[in-house]
Amino acid sequence: MKLAKKVVIAALVLPLTVATASAYAFGGGKGHHKGDFDRCGGLDKKVFRQLDLTSEQQVQLKQMRESSREEMKAQFQSNFESKRAEMQASHQKMQALVLADTFDAQAANELAQEMVAQQAERRVGMLEQRHKMLSILTPEQKVKLQELQAERMDNCLTKMQSRMSK
Repeated sequence: MKLAKKVVIAALVLPLTVATASAYAFGGGKGHHKGDFDRCGGLDKKVFRQLDLTSEQQVQLKQMRESSREEMKAQFQSNFESKRAEMQASHQKMQALVLADTFDAQAANELAQEMVAQQAERRVGMLEQRHKMLSILTPEQKVKLQELQAERMDNCLTKMQSRMSK
């Protein structure tokens, strides 16, 4: 019973955590939440510096980051009350589920499916934004990007493996 509650709580907390990271993933925040862009083989400022971008490409990327940031702010401000109500309703569903005398697996699955759909929607938005960013690269820069990402992925996996073997 306790394990089931922990699994449900983890299933509910994970998408909220991902949502927060997603909000800051593209050019966002002063914190350390950089989403997928800073993970193994991801995109960050260091990678773009190594691609030898032209000044025009740098300006385009900067404009994309700024416009994306403004869009996110506007979207957040325009939908704040509805999102707040939605989050509160979701939280209440979760609380009712985990605090009930008996665990309702069907209700937990339905709630988890709602969360998965929301997360998928956010991921599609992130992929669309990444596509826009990478569309300004030349074919040669795209090849170099793939090489840099593969190299970073190998380094990251090596570090992970060494940490796990300790």
